[in-house]
Amino acid sequence: MADGAARTALVAGGSGLVGARLLALLLNGSDYTRVLALSRRALPLDHARLANRVVRFDQSLAAQLKGLQCNDAFCCLGTTIRDAGSQQAFRAVDHDLVLEFARVALTAGAQRLVVISAVGASAASRSFYLRVKGETERSLEALRFRALDILSPSVLLGARRSMRPLELLAQGALWTVNPLILGSWSRYRGISADTVAAAMLGAARSARLGVNRYAYDGMRALAARL
Repeated sequence: MADGAARTALVAGGSGLVGARLLALLLNGSDYTRVLALSRRALPLDHARLANRVVRFDQSLAAQLKGLQCNDAFCCLGTTIRDAGSQQAFRAVDHDLVLEFARVALTAGAQRLVVISAVGASAASRSFYLRVKGETERSLEALRFRALDILSPSVLLGARRSMRPLELLAQGALWTVNPLILGSWSRYRGISADTVAAAMLGAARSARLGVNRYAYDGMRALAARL
């Protein structure tokens, strides 16, 4: 991407573990002259190039964002079944909302969509979580973006706002175990939220067209380019 070019990035999920880090990279870099972040509540950020649009995700995004224009879209939306409260509520976010955001971005002119999925995602998976992720990937591919970058992390490592002691211990254990996960299993290594965020920007900078998938090694390679 050329520095100084008038380009707009559209971001959903900018208050989350990866999304907050991605926003910082986008605002501190020179890839985009405007960063439009969608959020449920006003973000605790103040930057000359940041435009924060507070939206109702339980209402039509297309109606709320009519007339929006962007070049690239970044989707960090996602939840867990535990946080969502049910499988139905989980699917409403990780499939329906992600797909709705993608459609809005496409209508707004986005040529590229960079999205976070999960390692092992497959529409044929016996795991409900991975099956929904796989169905989401399939639905996004059907939209035929000029470029679709799918990042597939395993466990995300990084400090969340509310972490239980057991979660902190688990993350510490993963950092220790990671080097022992070798070969084709390396895609299941835990990966830092900072690396995934950097990989999202790296994917946008890559200029690769079509559908591109990145697991652990691929994300680290993209992040290293920044």
